[in-house]
Amino acid sequence: MSAARVVLLAAVGLALATMAIYALRGGAPDADARGKGATFFLGAGDFLLHWFMWLISPLEQLAVRLRLRPDFFNFAGLALGALSGALIALGHRELGGAAILLGGVCDILDGRLARRLKMDSPYGKFIDSTLDRFVEVFALLGFVFALRGFPYGPLLASAALSGSLLVSYTRARGEVVGVLCKEGLMQRGERIVLLCIACFVDRPLSAGLGQPTGFVSLWVLGVIAAASLATAAYRTAWIARRLRVGHKR
Repeated sequence: MSAARVVLLAAVGLALATMAIYALRGGAPDADARGKGATFFLGAGDFLLHWFMWLISPLEQLAVRLRLRPDFFNFAGLALGALSGALIALGHRELGGAAILLGGVCDILDGRLARRLKMDSPYGKFIDSTLDRFVEVFALLGFVFALRGFPYGPLLASAALSGSLLVSYTRARGEVVGVLCKEGLMQRGERIVLLCIACFVDRPLSAGLGQPTGFVSLWVLGVIAAASLATAAYRTAWIARRLRVGHKR
């Protein structure tokens, strides 16, 4: 068994074990996670989100004791995003997936610390949201390069990148004109989860299917692209409908 498969099985085993512990302890919902709209995995997203918040809570406590500030995690997440793109492009998908996952943890911690330390501000929201976009660009550009051996690989990765940016753009433009829209299937949390899955299972699953490495990532990126573009289109129509009614156009 390859080292990649051993690491994958160990990670899955650890995740399942901690989920069981969380559930047996009552699975108390995380107050900071309420209302975030986790929609992935056929409604299991809420449980997974609260479990993940519970899992990383010791890191939050440690950050408070070390007097780390939200900006530390903002820029650490940016660095990890750039690293993930480079690792994916060079063929180190498992390490790239780990960098994406750690970057996601940093993204969660910066917001939680800002609220806990009463440092939430327009500056923080702007930096957080903007750097999140850079992180996704880095990771997906890594796939553009890594999948160049497939006829439609770079195209699908570019479509996933375009869809991801459009999902964020439609929400931002809606907020500017006074309409908040968080609707849609493929939001940032779902995209990060799918990218991590693609990185971690691509090599063993593609080999098991008798296909070259990158085959599974190709399909995952196709799902991200289609669902992200559909989400952006839905948000566009949803916001436009409310603006039309509000202004009686």
